[in-house]
Amino acid sequence: MWNERYAQEGFTYGTEPNGFLRENAHRLVGPVLSLAEGEGRNAVYLASLGLEVLGIDASEVGLNKAQTLAAQRGVKLRTQVVDLANYTPPAGIFASVVSIFCHLPKSVRRPLHARLAENLKPGGVILLEAYTPEQTRRSTGGPREPEICPTAEDLRGEFPGFDMAFLRETERDVVEGRFHTGLAIVVQLIARKPN
Repeated sequence: MWNERYAQEGFTYGTEPNGFLRENAHRLVGPVLSLAEGEGRNAVYLASLGLEVLGIDASEVGLNKAQTLAAQRGVKLRTQVVDLANYTPPAGIFASVVSIFCHLPKSVRRPLHARLAENLKPGGVILLEAYTPEQTRRSTGGPREPEICPTAEDLRGEFPGFDMAFLRETERDVVEGRFHTGLAIVVQLIARKPN
């Protein structure tokens, strides 16, 4: 599905970074791991700030476009094709993890978040934005399956012991390409791992 979507002309979700990420990028330090990076808009933005970034995604087509975007913007970006159901980040390497609209079944998301929490550097930051289950009834973007959309309560439980610097469900205008356009209900998280 994602290779087909990203094979279309242009950039499916645009070339500008996610708004929540842009507002809070100052909280991140490198190296950064960016999940479900797709065509690179978020990772390229972070690289333009001087951060070392690894963008991972299941779509080779998307990540090839990410490298094209990085070249156009004059930044270096590492990418890797992975299956998030089986991905374990190397321990103690990444100081920040970014997850923007990475919607996974609970059976995949919970163990992935546990592996991220375990292997993130002490003091490291997780920044996440996703659609909530309520959003699935709207036509302004995101998946149609409530089961793959986390709530704030889900995320609090999936990062136990982390300092929840910012955690809320909110309604905001999301304008990010053809598939994310309009007033949407999202969950936003910024959490810090204890030292």
